[in-house]
Amino acid sequence: MAYVGKYIDKASYRVYCVVGDGESAEGSIWEAIAFSSYYKLDNLVIIFDVNRLGQSQPTQLQHDLETYRLRTEAFGCHSIVVDGHNIEELLKAFSCARTVKNKPVALICKTYKGQDFPGIADQENWHGKPLGSKAKEVLDYLNAQLSKTSVGSYPLPSKPLDDCSELKLMGTIKLPSPPQYKIGDMVATRLAYGTALSRIGQTCDRVIGLDGDTKNSTFSIKLRDVKPDQFVECFIAEQNLVGVAIGCAARGRTIPFVSTFAAFLTRSFDQIRMGAISQTNCNFAGSHVGVSIGEDGPSQMALEDMAMFRSVIGSTVFYPSDAVSTERAVELAANTLGICYIRTGRPNQPVIYSPEECFCIGKGKVVRTAGPTGDHLTVVGGGITLTEALKAANILAAENINIRVIDPFTIKPIDAELLAKAVKETCNKVLTVEDHAPEGGIGDAVSAALSQCGVNHTVHRLAIREVPRSGKPEELLAKYGVDANAIVRAVKALLGK
Repeated sequence: MAYVGKYIDKASYRVYCVVGDGESAEGSIWEAIAFSSYYKLDNLVIIFDVNRLGQSQPTQLQHDLETYRLRTEAFGCHSIVVDGHNIEELLKAFSCARTVKNKPVALICKTYKGQDFPGIADQENWHGKPLGSKAKEVLDYLNAQLSKTSVGSYPLPSKPLDDCSELKLMGTIKLPSPPQYKIGDMVATRLAYGTALSRIGQTCDRVIGLDGDTKNSTFSIKLRDVKPDQFVECFIAEQNLVGVAIGCAARGRTIPFVSTFAAFLTRSFDQIRMGAISQTNCNFAGSHVGVSIGEDGPSQMALEDMAMFRSVIGSTVFYPSDAVSTERAVELAANTLGICYIRTGRPNQPVIYSPEECFCIGKGKVVRTAGPTGDHLTVVGGGITLTEALKAANILAAENINIRVIDPFTIKPIDAELLAKAVKETCNKVLTVEDHAPEGGIGDAVSAALSQCGVNHTVHRLAIREVPRSGKPEELLAKYGVDANAIVRAVKALLGK
């Protein structure tokens, strides 16, 4: 929020953030302070409530205010230590904070939990508990401390200056022209994502990109190169990367797109789910998914990302399978409420759709139709496995086995109507293929949709079922059973051939 206020809105508003001393043990707190210092966010005041007590025991530093001061100063703050119960000290500190330039202010307040509650103040084992039998004693004491004062005895807050008018961005973002690809072009979906982000960023200065030092791999660098003021480098601190994006989305001031390797987004799941709870409109693009990334190895092969984002309340999960559908996914995500996730891949894939193809959330595509009798098998894939399914379809067609290949486009919501129709027309058999763990991905989404439609069906799932290793993409797709040859074998087994 502070970043948007200073660099995008260029407005006078200030941001005040209260940090509990217990939660200051979280590394994400210090990621955020380091970010604020790096970007010279002098419109930010970080208020540390140092009350000494955590939930179950005293905090690490208790009332060691000097260490708080030294740490926050080392992270680039202008630090002020005050008695958090002294109104005059607080007013002076807030007034001082407004004069500080080019760095955030850390207001370190010494407080006592339960201040002025007799027998409770600064005592352990009272976290979140009702007063119970002590209620009357506490209320009598507090009432005795009240005194009548005139309104003029204390300064009144000044009227806020409204110098950032309301924005209505949702539903207004469009690609300036259809995607510029031809059927058969070989393009990685991660590259198409960067291209689309750059294109919509040039049509709306409120579209911003955020990355965690992977911009040359996710291709969010394409936005930075044409619109540097609309790009925020958050470095390798993924929890803060997501936190900054959610702050940027607050009050509808921007349409943020977060890009990094999909595996790294698992570090920030708490921030993502809290964004959903807060009804944030924020978009995520996770690249380098599955074993198809090849030589980078298992530490960077996202095999859980679809499951993670599908579990987020109100989320939309896109899994585009070529460059055209990727660009349209970016355009749709920019105009969609809630948390949106776009899964992009590393390998080059053939473009299978014309630039004029229309895409909608919750609507899939039949990209290969079964034979005239329509009684063979439905195969559902996404991304690289859709490409492999189309290869398998060609191999099988030569043996007079015709499969119906479906591109779901969105995994959440998934096109249940299309799936139900296809499966009913192909002997109630369906094969799902995914470069992802079997839990929570395409297979689970397809099976749940068919069950909800009341379709009697048999699902066979090809997925990554063990910790993978490093290797060439084509070798790994074969080794873990999600390439075209594996699909051919599975189809024949399901058909008893």
